[in-house]
Amino acid sequence: MKHINYLLFGLLFLFGFAGCEKKDIGALHEVHWDRDMCVRCKMVVSERHHGVQVIDMQSGKYYMFDDVGCMVLWFDENRFAWEKEAKIWITDMKTGKWIDAKTAFYDTINITPMAYGIAAHETNQTIKAGEEIIDFEQMRERVREIEAKTNRKAY
Repeated sequence: MKHINYLLFGLLFLFGFAGCEKKDIGALHEVHWDRDMCVRCKMVVSERHHGVQVIDMQSGKYYMFDDVGCMVLWFDENRFAWEKEAKIWITDMKTGKWIDAKTAFYDTINITPMAYGIAAHETNQTIKAGEEIIDFEQMRERVREIEAKTNRKAY
């Protein structure tokens, strides 16, 4: 009987520590397609090939966007101190798989939810030959240029 008590105590102790396992703060959060709203324009995030998720690596809080353009302008409008450390996930245009937005390749001729026309690709091989390929920083500048020309504002 004494051995059973030790065994039970050991199992409870083990499960107690297993429950305290530290989760990766930058891990992708569950997305509720057709229910989550873009934090900038307030549209429902429904297009599975243009979704963006930003994670504040200090707090673990996450933010959803329906278009990469909304994400860029949201950062510009809010000037968060944690922007450079933020984990940014974006869906691959071809597969819908979540990829790292900072290492993605972008093309610029697409129909997107907020009409910025920019889509992410995990590799540059999935971008049609002859199309412009830009990186994360170039994509951010392109969104700013489009915004300046069209003078659109968030709803």
